[in-house]
Amino acid sequence: MGLFNQLTRLPFFMGLWHRFPFGGVATRVAYGIYPYPHYAFGVYWSAVLAVRLKFPRITAIEFGVAGGRGLHALEQVSVQIERDVGVGIDVVGFDTGAGMPAPTDYRDLPHIWGQRFYKMELDKLRAKLTKAKLILGDVRETTPEWMQKGQISPIGFVAFDLDYYSSTKAALQVFRGPETSHLPRAICYFDDVASNELGCMNEYVGELLAIKDFNALSGDRKVCRIEQLRLCRHRWENWQDRMYAFHNFSHSSYNSLVIPRTTHLTQLPL
Repeated sequence: MGLFNQLTRLPFFMGLWHRFPFGGVATRVAYGIYPYPHYAFGVYWSAVLAVRLKFPRITAIEFGVAGGRGLHALEQVSVQIERDVGVGIDVVGFDTGAGMPAPTDYRDLPHIWGQRFYKMELDKLRAKLTKAKLILGDVRETTPEWMQKGQISPIGFVAFDLDYYSSTKAALQVFRGPETSHLPRAICYFDDVASNELGCMNEYVGELLAIKDFNALSGDRKVCRIEQLRLCRHRWENWQDRMYAFHNFSHSSYNSLVIPRTTHLTQLPL
């Protein structure tokens, strides 16, 4: 990585690397050389966790597909990562298909978003997708219906891009299933925990409130921001503060050691 660290200091190098994405999957994930680097980060490390816990498959989800660029990127990066890491990855996208529903109250931030925002062009999107499953309808209904089918691989990564408090609260139901439905820790990306100056995001509205309410009602299951993620990255990226993780502290695999036991982690030789 030393050579790459030196090269990234050159003013032109990162743009060139994005244009011609050479290098292995792990290296490109580490340096964010993907159209959706936050998706690549979440899927990659969820896949690594699955391998170390001996789970053969995981599920990667996007809530809020809209035009479909994110779901298409999630699908593409999942194909690359499953080949590289050696774990199968199922990709699922949830959306109404008709744009955003009407906001319920102030918690849905109607001063920022409104009904029919981000309408999907369904035929164009379906033509682009190869493996992703698209589930259309109100997430308050489709999420529990999908969970009840019980034929899903453990959830490893979820991108929440539903904007509203009410929709995000409903989508968080994916983490209320039995432990077989998710990894002990599932990486999450919340797109709308920040806004511009007129939006004035805070913990009493939107996605932040949905997370807060979930944590208050979920016992030993919590959604928490990944603290100090910047320390694990080679540079600051504007998505880092939007990365969270779902924790099921009572999951039978939660305490399983996933960091390789090597000599540099011990005081005495093994």
